[in-house]
Amino acid sequence: MFLMMYPAMLNLQGSELKKLGKNPKPIILTLVSNWIVAPLIGLLMTIVFLGGQEGQIREELIFAIILLSSSPCTAMVLVWGWMAKGNQEQNVINTSVNTITIIFLYIPMVSLLTGIQNIPINWILMIVSLIFFIGLPLLAGIVSRRLIVKSKGEDWFNDTYRPIVGKISIVALLTTLVVLFSLNGDAIINNPNLLLLVSIPLLVGFAIVVGYNILITKLFKLKYREAVITVIIGSSSHFEIAIATAIAMYGVGSIAALGTTMGLFWEVPIMLLIVYLGKYLKKTGFWKS
Repeated sequence: MFLMMYPAMLNLQGSELKKLGKNPKPIILTLVSNWIVAPLIGLLMTIVFLGGQEGQIREELIFAIILLSSSPCTAMVLVWGWMAKGNQEQNVINTSVNTITIIFLYIPMVSLLTGIQNIPINWILMIVSLIFFIGLPLLAGIVSRRLIVKSKGEDWFNDTYRPIVGKISIVALLTTLVVLFSLNGDAIINNPNLLLLVSIPLLVGFAIVVGYNILITKLFKLKYREAVITVIIGSSSHFEIAIATAIAMYGVGSIAALGTTMGLFWEVPIMLLIVYLGKYLKKTGFWKS
């Protein structure tokens, strides 16, 4: 899990934060989507689709959806933004801002939404998961970046070190998925409806948030390169910290861990769809060129 999180923290660039005042509109729209719209939509989905469920399964599924909707992405959006030919400077700034805000807003947001659903959470485990899966990787990212840039230079760090670490993170991610699905094998085979129970609210929630971001970027008259980055970042989630928190709270073989893993399962094709949808809307002149 640490190797999944560490590469994302290398994206934090303090120097980029100085550029926030250059074009704050898309950054503000993204923050509103990440920390207000997406969490509330996630909460609404749990009420609409999981309100009839009872017991521990309901609690863990709701917790998984809340974790996913309350965690803005800080890693894969750089890839999606590059594929969409969006404004990568805005992308880097946004991921840096998200890395910082998630430290201060993640636990309060999850606590608020779970409290509304009357789901008790262990504050100590939440803080521990934040420290181990965000705090320590962030510290390691900052320290290693400074040391490597100082000794090897910025180009070597970006062209050699980060690609190598990125490959390690992919292996770590795949290993985590294999472990999670293996340990949840009995639950999946005996209760295949669980995958459907968590997938429907996730997919409907994704559709609503993506639609909101597309319309809001049109309303605020963003140009394509800024608009597509706003839609991508505003619609994505930080599935690594969601999976890590679910494991910390309920265990590796839990329904909550399985639920957050399904978030990763659906997010990749959805993000690809957004990339191609953005390019199509660009051709139609939906956003300013």
